[in-house]
Amino acid sequence: MAAYGKRRRGRKERLSAASEAGGVRPVWPGVEGGRLKPLAAEEVALVEETALSLLETLGLSQAIPSMIGKVCSAGGQLTEDRRLLFPRDLVRWAVEDAQKAFTLCGQEPEKDLQLSGARVHMSTGGAAPGVFDLDTGAYRDSTLADLYDAARIVDRMENIHHFSRSVVARDIEDNAAMDLNTAYACLMGTSKHVSISISAPENVRPIADLCYQIAGGEAAFRARPFLTVMVCHVVPPMRFAEEACEVLEAAIRAGFPVQLISAGQAGATSPATIAGSLVQAVAETLAGLVFARLVDPEAKSIFAPKPLVADLRTGSMCGGGGEQAILMAGAAQMGWHFGLPVSSIAGITDSKCLDAQYGAEKSLAVAMAAHAGSNIVTQAAGMQASLLGVSHAAYVSDNDLLGNILRTIRGVEATPENIAADVIAQVCRGEGHYLGEQHTFERMKCDYFYPHIGDRRSPREWQEDGARPVGDAARDTAREILGAHFPQHVSDETDRALRAAFDIRLTREQIGRPA
Repeated sequence: MAAYGKRRRGRKERLSAASEAGGVRPVWPGVEGGRLKPLAAEEVALVEETALSLLETLGLSQAIPSMIGKVCSAGGQLTEDRRLLFPRDLVRWAVEDAQKAFTLCGQEPEKDLQLSGARVHMSTGGAAPGVFDLDTGAYRDSTLADLYDAARIVDRMENIHHFSRSVVARDIEDNAAMDLNTAYACLMGTSKHVSISISAPENVRPIADLCYQIAGGEAAFRARPFLTVMVCHVVPPMRFAEEACEVLEAAIRAGFPVQLISAGQAGATSPATIAGSLVQAVAETLAGLVFARLVDPEAKSIFAPKPLVADLRTGSMCGGGGEQAILMAGAAQMGWHFGLPVSSIAGITDSKCLDAQYGAEKSLAVAMAAHAGSNIVTQAAGMQASLLGVSHAAYVSDNDLLGNILRTIRGVEATPENIAADVIAQVCRGEGHYLGEQHTFERMKCDYFYPHIGDRRSPREWQEDGARPVGDAARDTAREILGAHFPQHVSDETDRALRAAFDIRLTREQIGRPA
């Protein structure tokens, strides 16, 4: 079956775009992926056809009244057992005419992210209930200050392009206050685009008002929205989450971009097979897209099927295996097939510290999702312990890891200039090595990624300097950032106005400003 809105770019065009985007940098936000295709063409067609068939014949239960009205008015049907059916023509309309390319704006324009084609951007995420303390390494409950600190560190990490709420502020018991302060902490901690979830529909408006005030007015925010609302609009299998659907509707009406998330767990709330889990997630996410576009045909919606994997020996969620990696690559390929902006979940290592397991699991999953063309790879940085904990130091070490992954996505770039046959001939007729060649000096910065804390010294040099593991270096850098970096992109006047209008729980001292 033909893909909807698919845009293919020739190699010459892609290399030209890479040159313009990268300049003298080895990697940059939006490096173009999409070359990895774990699903064969006939498998893509089967996944699509099965998802459309499920939506048309099985549908989803627990639809909210406004959704039922909109879908039925557009040709859908509510069955006697109250399952909402989505005719395939309606689903195709939702896909074909959706916004296929748009900007996720930063509070500063230079932080904007272009979601189009298979441009890849790395993100945090997770909503973890705990952190691994930067000083002691011990696991503890996460706080609002931890969230602000995470945003501040990410603000300095050039290979983490987007900040998705990574920890839950467990020191705030009231959900409305927690939602509002989550938005505030993220938006004050970084000028990069921010994504958060909102627990109840009535909490959408205060957060919208907060954003409008930061932007300088509602019209200014709607023109350049710098916050996305992530919505898990389903409770798998094939059921809507009623309150989340109300949040989705309210968020779209308030002018937020939305991320439409299905997060079934293979073997528990989705089929145990990779293919079955993928089909269900695609169907559930497409149902959310239909509703989003019926609320507002111009809604900025991100296709985000994020099925998870369980260890079927215990039933517990595990994110570090090859099954999760290939599942996310397949989900990214389906988004690319539909031509939709797509987000994948990757990097959910099961490790509890910066060890070999951590690096191996994170590299595998993030690389596969990115090479498959996911526009936003969430959980790519900082996350540990199967979504239960975040390490602030890991943001620093992951910045190196992600830089290396982005470099692999950029590819070989075989062109006459890059192959440099004339340089080869000149060297072979001359000194016999390339170390002093102008070509080498010209290309060493634009072709090579150099890690910030990854240690490339000899064993003797490393040992003489204390033989410190990379985790120690990452913790030192994280401490330095948290001691000195207090972003000032939101003016002091605006911050005082926000505090006068809203129940802000971070003190002025905590954000590095005079009382």
